Amino acid sequence: MKELRGFASDNCSGIHPKIMEAITRVNTGHELPYGNDIHTCSATAKFHEHLGPNVDVYFVGGGTAANVLGLEAVTRPHNSIICAETAHINVDECGAPEKFTGCKLETIPSKNGKITPEQCLPFLNEIGNQHHVQPEVISITQATERGTVYSADEICNLTEFAHDHKLFVHMDGARLANAAAHLGTSLRSITTDAGIDLLSFGGTKNGMLFGEAVVFFDKELSEQFRFIRKQGMQLFSKMRFISAQFEAMLSDNLFMEIAEHANRMAKFLADMLESIPSIEITGKVQSNVVFTIIPPHCVQELLKNYNFYVWNRELSEVRLMTTFDTTEEDVELFADTLRKVIEQPGK
Repeated sequence: MKELRGFASDNCSGIHPKIMEAITRVNTGHELPYGNDIHTCSATAKFHEHLGPNVDVYFVGGGTAANVLGLEAVTRPHNSIICAETAHINVDECGAPEKFTGCKLETIPSKNGKITPEQCLPFLNEIGNQHHVQPEVISITQATERGTVYSADEICNLTEFAHDHKLFVHMDGARLANAAAHLGTSLRSITTDAGIDLLSFGGTKNGMLFGEAVVFFDKELSEQFRFIRKQGMQLFSKMRFISAQFEAMLSDNLFMEIAEHANRMAKFLADMLESIPSIEITGKVQSNVVFTIIPPHCVQELLKNYNFYVWNRELSEVRLMTTFDTTEEDVELFADTLRKVIEQPGK
């Protein structure tokens, strides 16, 4: 029987062949450790090509490390970080941001994963009051945990608001490539040019084996980061195996090719599901994720053959994610399976 690809996460896929080739290519000879190799230098130059010559780039192992250590670099323990209640730093990082930064996360309800300046404003009322935490960072996710995408204008509005109030803006860009693909724009237009101060740039969810980048858009903010990274246990000795992956992903627009395919498969999946009676798509499909309500008994039947996450058990809402190796056949098989389950007698 053909192995069925699941839709649980873009973390579930393997490594893109071109990125695997890059890893193999650097697996010869000896290179200096801790980022003092030619591949780290080359990968950093690629970031300069895409984001501008003045960004400061540091590689770490995973997304939680990128978020936490980056935020630690620009905060003190009496500060707070404003974010959507759905934010990865709030929901899926086991309290690491609060433990390692010492900061309080102040969350904003958001049905679509996005937040606005107007929603952030009430958190600024106690600035200067020694009895209250002091807001320092607004953190947004691009694309959001609900799969939605901030436009460049929306980001600019947030960064202008933040800077007017002397706050920084952090972007969790685990799926930044998917956002850029949806908008049909460059990485720079929704980061550097939009006023972002600090970026966690994702590699793992976009075809890499492991590796994320912490990007500072003002080098004064990163002055102490090499020590923070080391103390945070994220200074990899064989750094070239992370760097070579970024070098490949950021060459010849491979990152965009990967993201465009994943986004296209998500749209195809949503279209297929919408044609099935009693199935409801519950959000805009703007990246590589589809949220949909599926009858509970169907969810249990589907989980016997497919991996995916039940996002809201009360609503029977599930999250389905596509990736670089998702095919139209994978989508069609899933839709056919769901259709058969729904049509089963007595169900």
